[in-house]
Amino acid sequence: MNIQRRDLLKGAAAVAASTLAFPAIARSRTKVKVGYLHTPAVDGQIWTGLHIGAFARQGLELDMIQFDTGLGLFQAMVGGSVDVLSTGAVISNFPARGQGKVFLANDIEYATAQLWVGPDIHSIAQLRGKKIATAVGTTADVFLYTALRSAGLDPSKDVEVVNESMAESVTSFIGGAVDAVALWVPFDVPIREKMPSAHMLLNASAFYPKTAIVDGWAARNDYFEHNKPVLGSIIRAWTEANDYLLSHTDAALAELQKKHYPQVPLDQLHSQFKDSKYFTARQWRKLYADGTLTQWLQRVTDFFVHTGNISNPVPAARYFDPSLYLSIVKA
Repeated sequence: MNIQRRDLLKGAAAVAASTLAFPAIARSRTKVKVGYLHTPAVDGQIWTGLHIGAFARQGLELDMIQFDTGLGLFQAMVGGSVDVLSTGAVISNFPARGQGKVFLANDIEYATAQLWVGPDIHSIAQLRGKKIATAVGTTADVFLYTALRSAGLDPSKDVEVVNESMAESVTSFIGGAVDAVALWVPFDVPIREKMPSAHMLLNASAFYPKTAIVDGWAARNDYFEHNKPVLGSIIRAWTEANDYLLSHTDAALAELQKKHYPQVPLDQLHSQFKDSKYFTARQWRKLYADGTLTQWLQRVTDFFVHTGNISNPVPAARYFDPSLYLSIVKA
């Protein structure tokens, strides 16, 4: 009886200890408000990292807040509604205005930006005098500008660019209110389903690598200065998720499609995955270290300087800080 009683007391003590320990672990989690765009090239690593527990292992609890455009996302971060964000081309815009510091890249949007037109349009030159819907200041807008310029068209004079959210842009195109739409995947899905006569004229791969568009993370200026350990934890979790996505692509995309992109058929999600260029954590390290990533960011910043009248822009070499990544990911 004494042995049984002693064992019972030990068991009760163990349960009590575990019960006390659990709240301690929960309290040790750092909550981070993360703004994001819902497109695989932007949030793919995040959902993957949450699924495999990478962020939890780093003691992070992500409060995910979805936005429709990178512009609204940055405005929210500057206003203090989110701590960090993950977005597309606009990562090279607001930081150039001194609003936000870039600390992590996701991928390169190789062919995710697409130009869709009606059945009677077969060249960019035929867009002269036409209405084109897109979300101004986004990845799609950068791509559209480059595409029009490649055919000798002046985006401000030779076409009418209709500035709408991406969902509204697609709806306008399907409804016939505009002649073309510059979008990013997966916004091509409703067009494929509802407007079979439409076709993709070209995508951003036609201009790679000269116009490589970086997707990545930025932090609010004050958050960046005072929360380096948290940003380091985000990088560690991200690298685990990123490399898992590349080494277990089929499983990762199946989970991503099931839980976050049910409207996108799995085969199309695989196709969209190939539309971006992904690198392993170590491959990214080289691009950070040799200045390639800084150059890619600067090229898109130059676009925003030209089209957005940014006065006294902050160069990418100042708004992008590779030091955290380089200190964590070893060669």
